[in-house]
Amino acid sequence: MTKKDILSFFKTLSSLNPHPESELHYTNAYTLLIAVILSAQATDAGVNKATEALFKVIKTPEDMIHLGEKGLLPYIKTIGLYKTKAKNIIRASHLLIEHFNSKVPSIKKDLESLPGVGPKTANVVLNVAFHQATFPVDTHVFRVCNRTGLAPGKDPKTVEHKLEKVVPDPYRKKAHHWIILHGRYICKARNPLCNLCPVSSWCAYFKKLKPRLPSVSPLSHNKH
Repeated sequence: MTKKDILSFFKTLSSLNPHPESELHYTNAYTLLIAVILSAQATDAGVNKATEALFKVIKTPEDMIHLGEKGLLPYIKTIGLYKTKAKNIIRASHLLIEHFNSKVPSIKKDLESLPGVGPKTANVVLNVAFHQATFPVDTHVFRVCNRTGLAPGKDPKTVEHKLEKVVPDPYRKKAHHWIILHGRYICKARNPLCNLCPVSSWCAYFKKLKPRLPSVSPLSHNKH
């Protein structure tokens, strides 16, 4: 995409959904961190179902330590890799108490020092909880960036670095949400809804389609 294309891409998504938000449910920075750790190789819907009951009893690292690993397991057993995630969550909670005064740190390297927290998880927390302009790259973001030509790359790190360079300033803090929601509901892995796509005019994939699919007005695009 050209700079003009990228500007139009985000301007269109912004006009359709001015205030995009994470679909993970949380009550504070700590519960957001827990939800994001749980979301690895899991759907947001599945995590929200599990945390609905958990977050009624857990608000702080101290709450989690009091609950303990054995107490946590029943709440998250429907989530993939739940035993490993439980161990990481308990260890991370201990470290938050010991090294960060029970507060979730707002510095990436500090977040990545916690068990179960990699670059993507850290970036999500920084973006959602602390409103920093970060670019977490999950499967949806990776797919959209490569398929559209927005920020193509062979691996998430390359895509992240390209997004850092090309996303225009007015859209940097919310870009992650627009891209992930677009990938989740329109630019799907299988059978992308190109005929409903409000940004198909600037999409490299759409331009290669033959025969050309009918374009639909952005006004008909549902907000998510």
